[in-house]
Amino acid sequence: MHILHISFECYPIAKVGGLADVVGALPKYQQKLDHKSSVILPYYENKFRQSAEFKEIGNGNVQIGDTTYQFSILQLDKPDVGFDIYTVYIEGLLDREEVYNHFDDTERFLAFQLSVLNWLNVQEEVPDIIHCHDHHTGLIPFLISHASPYTRLKDIVTIFTIHNAQYQGHISYDKLHYLPDFDKSKIGLIDWDNQINPLATGIKCAWQVTTVSPNYMQELQKNANGLESLLSHEQKKCIGVLNGIDVETWDPDSDSMLIKNYTETSYISGKKENKKWLCEEFDLNPDLPLFSFIGRLVGEKGADLLPEIIGETLDRYEVNILILGSGDPRVEHELEILKEKYKGKYNTYIGYNEELSHKIYAGSDFLLMPSRVEPCGLNQMYALRYGTIPIVRRTGGLKDTVIDIGDNGFGFCHDNAMVWDVCYSIKRATDLYDDQKRFKGIQKQIMKIDHSWASSAKQYINIYSTLITQK
Repeated sequence: MHILHISFECYPIAKVGGLADVVGALPKYQQKLDHKSSVILPYYENKFRQSAEFKEIGNGNVQIGDTTYQFSILQLDKPDVGFDIYTVYIEGLLDREEVYNHFDDTERFLAFQLSVLNWLNVQEEVPDIIHCHDHHTGLIPFLISHASPYTRLKDIVTIFTIHNAQYQGHISYDKLHYLPDFDKSKIGLIDWDNQINPLATGIKCAWQVTTVSPNYMQELQKNANGLESLLSHEQKKCIGVLNGIDVETWDPDSDSMLIKNYTETSYISGKKENKKWLCEEFDLNPDLPLFSFIGRLVGEKGADLLPEIIGETLDRYEVNILILGSGDPRVEHELEILKEKYKGKYNTYIGYNEELSHKIYAGSDFLLMPSRVEPCGLNQMYALRYGTIPIVRRTGGLKDTVIDIGDNGFGFCHDNAMVWDVCYSIKRATDLYDDQKRFKGIQKQIMKIDHSWASSAKQYINIYSTLITQK
């Protein structure tokens, strides 16, 4: 089976969030199941590009309104990620460093999707499966089925995965002429609330729709930013497939980013050395429990609660808190000004640092995830793999992957994204930390939990196979 994943992110080339980690791992595990799986994404003139070599394997033109762009398809030369990676290069449009938040993102998203289809349209061999990820690729299932230039591709099975329904890619109808010629009787398939809605289009037109956890699929029936009725209507073709993690990249025994590697038998000394480094680097006390937060400093992640959580916690308990992330400037500022007040017990790194994140997973005792929205969440799985106990709100994939210690589980769960709930969970965690025998036992237990992509990759292959037999 030949699978092509289409995405705007893929680790290690371009990463903003969990989308990149998923697209950077799932194809590798599908390859291990003896299927040909590859990824195509935009070209980025970033740090990765400066150390990588690409070769051109195709080119063509794409029309966006009155503008004609020339595109090139560049293949990553000698990839060491376990699968083939292709990028779409358009000078001045798809050759930037930053992934999102450009004034012309609508044009960028459309040019990318149309370039991919124009390239596929002239290939002798086309994929059996096109797997689209999030709204940036949501128009592809519609275009394959109903746009006249792509009639040759209409029998390809399309899968659409919703990684985060908060972002839908709305396009006003004054840009309808950006799309290639299509059957206008089908215009309702791209419409939602009097706008072109790529996320809604993907849901309507793909052969199968998946979300990144079973619980998130259930939540979207009740809260999907206006798409609740659509998802309820399409529920027969919707399924939640829990994301996995790449256990080769995220392996405390071989992770080259750690100060000291460790296994289930050497985790006590290994975590101690990584914690010691973190505490020295950020002026913290290694004798106190270390609570960390890693992620975007935005409302979805509950990051706006962090300043008050930090104050309430450090005024009451003898603990360390370390924050790694960036996002809302107001939250960044509030977190920064707390450093002086709680010097020696609190610190922060504003920005994105992949290497530091690995060290934090390894050296922390507890990971905070007070998320309002968490479709799947990978951070809690990384934490478990590294023997760090997660403290989570019961939402999305966090509910699927973390069982409260009070329910014979291994983490700390709360129901509300509120300061009091998080602080109470922190208090429970400090009580566990004081019982070192039980604390270390849970650390050892959670390192054995298997959240690899192996089972999820098989589930996707089964979905693909079923759809192919129904053609």
